[in-house]
Formats: sequence, C-alpha cells, structure tokens
Amino acid sequence: MSKWKELALEVIDGYELNNEEALDVLNSSDDEILELLQGAYFIRHHYYGNKVKLNMIINTKSGLCPENCGYCSQSSISTAPIEKYRMMDKEEILKGAEKAHQLKVGTYCVVASGRGPSNKEVDHVVSAVKEIKEKYDLKVCACLGILKSDQVKKLKDAGVDRYNHNINTSENHHECITTSHTYQDRVNTVEKVKEQGISPCSGVIVGMRESKQDVVDMAKSLRVLDADSIPVNFLHAIDGTPLEGTDELNPRYCLKVLCLMRYINPTKEIRISGGREVNLRSLQPLGLYAANSIFVGDYLTTAGQEGTADHKMLEDLGFEIEYGVPSNS
Repeated sequence: MSKWKELALEVIDGYELNNEEALDVLNSSDDEILELLQGAYFIRHHYYGNKVKLNMIINTKSGLCPENCGYCSQSSISTAPIEKYRMMDKEEILKGAEKAHQLKVGTYCVVASGRGPSNKEVDHVVSAVKEIKEKYDLKVCACLGILKSDQVKKLKDAGVDRYNHNINTSENHHECITTSHTYQDRVNTVEKVKEQGISPCSGVIVGMRESKQDVVDMAKSLRVLDADSIPVNFLHAIDGTPLEGTDELNPRYCLKVLCLMRYINPTKEIRISGGREVNLRSLQPLGLYAANSIFVGDYLTTAGQEGTADHKMLEDLGFEIEYGVPSNS
C-alpha cells in the first residue's frame, strides 16, 4: 500500500494533516501523481462514491466594481475589454435557470460584481429566486459580495440554499492581491450566512504568485471556516489586470492542489472551477478523482468548456451526475 493511501485511511478515521505532511503533498514528485490521486480518490469515494455535482454560473452584473482585486477583469483597476452592464432583467436570470435545468445542473449560481449589493439589488435577486424555486428543482447559490445581516435574512427567506464568498488567497498573501477590503471582511461574510442557516461556499484562486505554504494555509483556513463547498480556481491571467502574464501553473501541480484540498477537507464538496480548461488541459478528467464537483458552461468573463463536452467527460469516466444537492451539503 502506498504512503498516500495509508494517509488517506488515517484521514477517513479523523486524522488531520500537519503542516509538513500538507507541504509534502504539494512537493511530491510527478512520479507519485497517480498514487497521490489514488489516495485522494479513496477519500472522495468514501464520502461521495462516483457522483459529481454540476454547477452553473450566470453573471447578472458585470464590471463596474470599485474593488482593486489583482486577478479580476471587473475591478476598478482593470483595463480588460469586458462587457459591462448593470443588474440584468429577471427574465434573463430565469432563462439561465432554464438552461441549468436542461444541463442537469444541481446548483445555479447567481453572481454579481461589486463590493456588495444595494438593497434594491438584493430585492431583485430575491424576486428571481422565488420564481426559480417555483419552476425548477434547482439549488440556488448567490454570490453578491459583502452582505449586511438583514440582506442575508432576505436571501434565506427567499430560498437561497448557498452563498459563495471566496477567501481567494491566504491571509498572509491577501494584501498582495487586494487592499480595498480585508481578509477578515471575507471571513465575516461567510460567518454571517452560516448564522442564518445558509450553506457556506468559500474557495480559492491558485497561481497568484503565492507560496506553497500559502496554499496549505488556504486549505486549512477553509477547514476552520467549515465551508460546505470549496471552489478551487486556477488563475486564468487576463490581459489588463495586474496579474497579466502570470503563468506559474502546470497540470500536475493543479492535480496536487486538488488532492491537498481533499486530504485536508475530506468531507466537503471540492469543485474544480475557473481556469480548469487552460490549466489542467488534457488532465481535466484526472481532477475528478480528487474533486467531486465542476462548473459547466462559461465563467464570469472567460469561456468554459461546452456543457455537452463536460457530460461526455463524466460519461467516459463512468461517473454519475448528482442532480440536485442535499440541503446540508
């Protein structure tokens, strides 16, 4: 039995990796990648079998954001030529939900740019969510930025199942990425939605010139935060952003990051998110031996893989689409 499978068995029994063991995952040789994936898959299969959860994003408000996040084409300091628009009509949000339903998506993610929503924007989303819930068997995730407590309650009452607010990077590296809000601002928002009984979704972006220790710190912080769903984004550097030209990742390292997330957060939904197509490339299918969730369709301002191609990939792997998401996951 490989050392990675032995470690996986210990993780299933409740063992938490120490810092040295976590770094060993990221520093493992490429010759060990299949054994590492086998260990991660052993954990993944224990909790999720061969089921895969599908998620789809709709970008309901693009650009026009006052924040200065270095990775984001929608930020105030970006010169990327993206489409910019205010909150889209409710009918467009509902059309997106219909498409999600057709693609057998379990969770439909309503995303809007900005530091945080106005009360009018929250009411607009609330109205759309109520209709979505009446028409489709979809879980709804909202991602609207920093929230006030009364806004969280409105979303909960409307039927929002999950709220996404990524930590994005480690606390130590945060100021290298943005200074217009703090790391604690992000943690506080996740805690607010947890208090209201909304499932917390919080993840990371890897490849933003952080250290391997930063990646370990991210994984451990998400364990402490107890995020139910962890989207793992791999930087797709966009021209016109401060991180333009950054190209630190290769497919094998991305797989190691996914394995690390599984070893440290064994029971959680680990989702391969933005940048998987350009960073994992031909190794995308292998990522699902560690992760159990993906986005289908496009992301916020970058194109994804055709949904039909994702379905074919899952079919080829022998994995089963989990349509709908249990309320506690």
